[in-house]
Amino acid sequence: MHTITGFQPIAVQSAHTLVLGSMPGVLSLKANQYYAHPRNAFWPIMASICGFSPELPYLHRVEQLQAADIALWDVLHTCVRPGSLDSAIEEGSRVPNDFAAFFQQHPHIRLVGFNGAEAEKSFNVYILPQLNVSGIHFVRLPSSSPAHAALTLAQKITAWREALCIKP
Repeated sequence: MHTITGFQPIAVQSAHTLVLGSMPGVLSLKANQYYAHPRNAFWPIMASICGFSPELPYLHRVEQLQAADIALWDVLHTCVRPGSLDSAIEEGSRVPNDFAAFFQQHPHIRLVGFNGAEAEKSFNVYILPQLNVSGIHFVRLPSSSPAHAALTLAQKITAWREALCIKP
C-alpha cells in the first residue's frame, strides 16, 4: 500500500463555513478535484443550496463556493487507503491537516460541517484535543458519498441546508 495525500484547502479569508471530508477518493485524486466521482452528491447539494448549476466547470463551482464564503478541505493530510472507502483507511496511518494554522488564517469560520462520520471521528480524535479555538460550532452532515444511500438527494439537500443554516 502507498500513502495518499489530500488537497490544499479551497478557502477565501472571509469564509465563515468550512465543510470537511475525510480524504479525497480515487477519482478525485486522479482528477485533482474535490468530489469528482460522478455519483457523489456534494456538488449537486452545494449547487442547490448556493444557487448555481452543478454542471458548471469545476473551477466555476469552486468560485461559487468561495463567493458564498464556504471553505472546503479534508481532515486528513495523508493516510494509507486502498480504494476510496473511508472504512479502508488503515489504522495508524492517519496524519491530519494543520487546523491550528487554518483557523488562524481564516478567523471568520464559525461553522464546521463534517461530510460523514469518518471526517467527524478523525477530527475529534486527531485535531480537536490539541485545537485552541472558540466560537466555532461543529455539525455532522449526511455523507455525500454514493456509498451512503440511506437518504435521497432531496433529503441530503434539506439536511445540509438546515445544518449549514443556508436559506433557500
